[in-house]
Amino acid sequence: MNSDTVRVLAKRDQTTTLSTFRALRNPHFRLFWLGLAVSAVGTWMQIVTLSLLVLKVTQGSAFALGSVSFAQALAFFFFALFGGSMADRMDKRRLLLFTQSSCALLAVLLGVLTWTGLIRFWSILVISFLNGTVLSFDQPARAALVADLVPGRDLMNAISLQSSIFSAAAVIGPAFAGLGVGFLGYAGNFFLNGASFSGVLIALYLIPTFAQLGKRQPAFKAIRELLDTAQRDTVLPWILSGYGSLLFFGPSAALILPVYAIQILHVGPRALGLLFSSLGLGAVVGALILASLASTTRKGDLFLLGILIWVVAFTSFALSGWLWVSLLALLLVGVGQSFSATTAITLLQTRVPGEMRGRIMSLNTLLLMGVRPLGDFPAGALMSSVGAPATVLVSAGLVGAYLAVTCLARPSIRSA
Repeated sequence: MNSDTVRVLAKRDQTTTLSTFRALRNPHFRLFWLGLAVSAVGTWMQIVTLSLLVLKVTQGSAFALGSVSFAQALAFFFFALFGGSMADRMDKRRLLLFTQSSCALLAVLLGVLTWTGLIRFWSILVISFLNGTVLSFDQPARAALVADLVPGRDLMNAISLQSSIFSAAAVIGPAFAGLGVGFLGYAGNFFLNGASFSGVLIALYLIPTFAQLGKRQPAFKAIRELLDTAQRDTVLPWILSGYGSLLFFGPSAALILPVYAIQILHVGPRALGLLFSSLGLGAVVGALILASLASTTRKGDLFLLGILIWVVAFTSFALSGWLWVSLLALLLVGVGQSFSATTAITLLQTRVPGEMRGRIMSLNTLLLMGVRPLGDFPAGALMSSVGAPATVLVSAGLVGAYLAVTCLARPSIRSA
């Protein structure tokens, strides 16, 4: 290989790398992305620590653990659409400064109650509901703000990079949580999460204010306007129903993996950690693949491809009795989830007027944080009656049926 060829290949590799992270060339998005990276690790530390604390306070009650998730999901059902409406009417930056500060204060409150020994299960439920309420306003505004920080051609790349943060945090955050509980205790982890919000708050303080496009109108009228717009679109109803079916019929990792590890694979906590990490790693890989694609790539094709990968991989996981096959299958499940979620969010943001971005992202928040926990209730009941493998096969079959119906009834989605 001569020197000219080496230089060409090196330049091509450099171009690919720069293309993968091209949204970070926008200084305001880069600042926001770095702040989120710090906060995401703290958030995952709190998620794991809070689960451990609930089990400790309630003497290992799985029902109590599910009740905490239900309390937070209930808040999203009540307030997510109103949160999106507010994100369209207010300065998203100022709204996020308030919501992120509130999340930090709730984390500190958890730390204080735990440190002083005053923590009770009812107080955990109340704080979880309040946290869900705050996030109902935070998440639509956070997602909509990204479109203000990057040009349209970089939007899917920015969403992919933002998704990769939370996927990567899902891999390393639980490990940090375990170390933190060992060295600092439960309260210490809550305090660390509170401190982690400083990264986002500093970034938001330095980001300039953007002009608001939304018109002021009653919240219910704004929500109805959004639903009418989404219903009239030729693609969005199918995207929302497809993404919703994936979230509802696909059992969460927290529900299926512990059962599978103990009952099917017969492995211990270390291997269970590998299963969770494999799923998170797959999501990171999927996000980086999407970030590397050109902005002209058809999002509808990628959305359907993501669901297809998920169905095939989840079916393989159901039929697997070997750890290494399960790890590979979960890696591909993560890739499929990342493909479908990122392209769904991109299509949601690009197929509505700019003044509706907060409201349309509130639908995504409602699906992700409200519908998904509800899906775990029937999945848990089905597992109790027919077992984990059969439940996974039923889930994959239902989502696969949606994919087949969509391809037959709405082939135009591929060109979206």
